[in-house]
Amino acid sequence: MSEATDNVEAPEAAAEAPEATIERPEWLPEKFNTPEDLVNSYSSLESKLGKGQEELRETIMAEIEGEAFANRPETAGDYSLPEAMKENAEEIAANENVQWWAKFAWENGFSQEEFDEGLARLLPEGPDLDAEMQKLGDNATARIEAVSLWANKNLPDELGDEVLRMGQTADGIKLLEHLMSMNSSDSIGGDTNATTGISKSDLETMMRDPRYWDTTRRDPGYVKQVDEGFSKLYR
Repeated sequence: MSEATDNVEAPEAAAEAPEATIERPEWLPEKFNTPEDLVNSYSSLESKLGKGQEELRETIMAEIEGEAFANRPETAGDYSLPEAMKENAEEIAANENVQWWAKFAWENGFSQEEFDEGLARLLPEGPDLDAEMQKLGDNATARIEAVSLWANKNLPDELGDEVLRMGQTADGIKLLEHLMSMNSSDSIGGDTNATTGISKSDLETMMRDPRYWDTTRRDPGYVKQVDEGFSKLYR
C-alpha cells in the first residue's frame, strides 16, 4: 500500500488563467492605445488652442490700439493751444474744463486736430480783433485807448471783465464811447465832476479820436468832455 501510494505522481498544477484583454474600440484612432490617451491628447490640444487664441487676441488688440493712438501726442499735456488762444495760454491751460478735455482726448487717441475742434466748441474763440479794428477806422487805436482810460477811471473794478469783453468788438467800443458822452453831459448820476482825475495825457489821447478832430464825425458830447477836462486841469 505504501509503495503504491508513493508511486502515484502528484497531479500537474492547474495552468495559470490567461490575462483578460480589453477589446480595442473600433472608433479609436490607431495612434492612441487607449481611450484615455485620446482624452489626454484632446485636453492638451484644447489648452494649447486656448492659449493661442488669447495671444492672438492680445496681438490684434495691440495693433488696433497702435493704429487708433498713432496720431495722439506723447501725453495729455502735450496738446498745444490754437494760435488765437496762446495770448491767454496760462489761464486757458488752468481751466478745469480744458484739463478734462485734454485727458479725455488723449485717452481716446485724439489727434491735435481733433483736440482743437473739441476745444473750439468748449471755448469758442473770441471775435476777429483785426476785423473789429478795421470797423473802427484809421483812428481805432486812439479810440480804444480813450475808452480804456475812461473805463479805468470811472467804472467799478468788478465790471472789469465785462468792459474787457466789450472792448473786443467795434460795437462794444461804440457803446463805451456813448457812455462817455453821456457822462460828459452829466447824464450819469448828475456828477458834474465826471472828468475829474483825467490827466493831460489822457485828454490828448482823446483828442486823437475822430469824434474830436474830424469835422464829418465830430461828436459834440465827446468834444465837451475833452474841453471840460482841460478846463478842470487849468482852472
